[in-house]
This record gives sequence, structure tokens and C-alpha cells, in this order.
Amino acid sequence: MADVDLVIHAATDGRRDVRAAEHLLRAMRPDQHLLYVSIVGVDRVPLPYYRQKHAIESLVRARGGSILRATQFHDLVFTLAKALTALPVGFYPSFSIQPVEVGEVAVRLADLAATLSPGSTPVFEDFGGPEIRSSHDLIRTYVAASHRRRALLPLRVPGRIFRAFRDGGHLAPEHALGTVTWEDYLSHRSPSTA
Repeated sequence: MADVDLVIHAATDGRRDVRAAEHLLRAMRPDQHLLYVSIVGVDRVPLPYYRQKHAIESLVRARGGSILRATQFHDLVFTLAKALTALPVGFYPSFSIQPVEVGEVAVRLADLAATLSPGSTPVFEDFGGPEIRSSHDLIRTYVAASHRRRALLPLRVPGRIFRAFRDGGHLAPEHALGTVTWEDYLSHRSPSTA
């Protein structure tokens, strides 16, 4: 990192992220700007992984770095839909999702990186998908696109984490900046992977 002015931190393993971020921050010079990729709602949804991301955000803010938060990627929603419909009866969580295309988030990240330099004013920005949809609707659309039939039953899980999801803590309706819809995403997936 000796010859760079900006460091983009987008790495995660889901277990040692805070320690890795601390290590990265120690390795950076004071005049280097850090741009961190995070998730919308890490400060509102008490999921352990989100708590790690929020702790890293605190480190980044204390250093004067920038943060780009995104809503859930289409790929994550696809993986969730595939897992929840693997049996003859499918399930859907009882909350809404605002899926976003990972490529659009990457473009925004690149745009931000082009404007940030040592001494830049920190940027804190949310980037959400174009639509907030019920998970029932998203999973039903996935099942149809995969040319299967499934009865779909609601999956209601008690607890603070799912209450925060039901309350929309992971959504950014005022920052619906993406343009790629769920149907657009599904139309580009191979039927063999659906």
C-alpha cells in the first residue's frame, strides 16, 4: 500500500473481520483515505455479522474514512430462495427485501474512489436496489423462473434479529439508486442454476 492514496476495504470472512480491519488500519499511513464497503442496517439489525460490520464502521469513522453501504445483493437473495425452496414445500421469511445488483454497487464504489483522495471529506452513503419487495413475492418469482412449482409457507421466526428485519432495518427506501430489478437479474441466470 506504500504508493496508494486510497484503500478500498471490501474483504470479509465473517469471523475475524474486526481484527483484520484493525490490522489494515495499523498498516495504513495517516494520509491514506479508507473506503469501506458495508451493509445497510448494520446499526439497526442485531445480527452478529452485522455487529462486526458496525464495529468496523466505527473504526473507519474514527479514522476519517468513508463508507458505502449496500442493501442485499441479488446473489444473496437467489441463494436464500434456492435454499428455502429445495424441499417440495417452500418457505419465505416474513419481511421485505430491497435486492441490488452487485455490479451497480461496484460502479458506485469506483465512482466514489475516483473522487476521494487524502484529506477528502468523508462520505457516508447508502445504495439500495430499485424496489422493496416482499420475500414471498421474490421467492415466488424465483420458483416460476426455475420452472418449478412449490407451495410457499411463511417462515416466522421470533427474536430481535427477525423483528429488526420485519421492521425494515435493512432497507434504504430513500436511496433506491439501483436500476436492475429482480426479474432482470433472474432473466440472466442460467435455468440450470435456478
